Amino acid sequence: MTGLSDSFQRPINYLRISVTDRCNLRCTYCMPNRGINLAPHSQVLSYEEIKNVALAAVEAGISKIRLTGGEPLVRKGITDLVRMLAQIKGIDDLSLTTNAILLPKYAAELKGAGLRRVNISLDTLQKDKFEQITRVGILADAFAGIRAAHKAGLEPIKINVVAMRGINDDEIADFAKITTEKSWHVRFIELMPFEGNQSANKWFIPRSEIEQRVRALGELEPVFDHTGHGPAKYFRFPQARGTIGFISSVTEHICMSCNRLRLTADGKLRPCLLSDNEIDLMVPLRDSVPNDTLKSLIKKAVDNKPKGHELHNGAKPKKRNMAQIGG
Repeated sequence: MTGLSDSFQRPINYLRISVTDRCNLRCTYCMPNRGINLAPHSQVLSYEEIKNVALAAVEAGISKIRLTGGEPLVRKGITDLVRMLAQIKGIDDLSLTTNAILLPKYAAELKGAGLRRVNISLDTLQKDKFEQITRVGILADAFAGIRAAHKAGLEPIKINVVAMRGINDDEIADFAKITTEKSWHVRFIELMPFEGNQSANKWFIPRSEIEQRVRALGELEPVFDHTGHGPAKYFRFPQARGTIGFISSVTEHICMSCNRLRLTADGKLRPCLLSDNEIDLMVPLRDSVPNDTLKSLIKKAVDNKPKGHELHNGAKPKKRNMAQIGG
């Protein structure tokens, strides 16, 4: 393993892999009510193809892998993929992002297969609002999933909360207070503008305002020893069991700390979440190119990683919405 760095000397060691564009929810900020044009099965990477990309990526210098979707647990045999990836020497962190609905069924299996931990998307603590935001979800199912993850030892559990004005901003304090009682790592995330999300500007809340609402509850202590692989800045209330993180993807220049690449379910490698620039890996994979060729394409993606997004200039991804990238 030689390590990867982009042209701005940022170390790149993290690969997010979307295993499907399908989801069992229809969250208002992520997916249109009608859903999206789903990729046919033949145009989705097989588990063996994902493993081959992971092998090449690890040889190039990637050491952390996260499985995403859509909702990764809706893909049949997901535990088999986890087991395949967990056997690759050089991966020191294997995790998964989920809405938790299916965790009661899969948590123990995933842990046994080698999954380390989970990030759980949860934007409200209120039953009616959960149904409003997800359009089809039941809050009790999500909480059952969180309990299943705890029981299986998929920890630490991180709770991702997309803060939205007029939607769930009245619950920012409630989420923050939970960290005093539970060992949750709650991360407040700025809403990002994506294709299909026409309400992003209306709902957007800057990190500064989110943090102000949290600090109104009491003193926050910075957490410097938190294990994380992303741009979140962590704090905790004195004596709290959990932590509070803020991810300001839109308003602050966090791009210079970005350490990741993203692989879409249909085999496109994206150097930046907020750019439509992609490198196709599906065709080379299905042409059975050698491992060194895959590594060169991965390094090309790293070299193409932009200095930062262009949201401040009004540029936003247009080819895909969030559900088709995996966040």
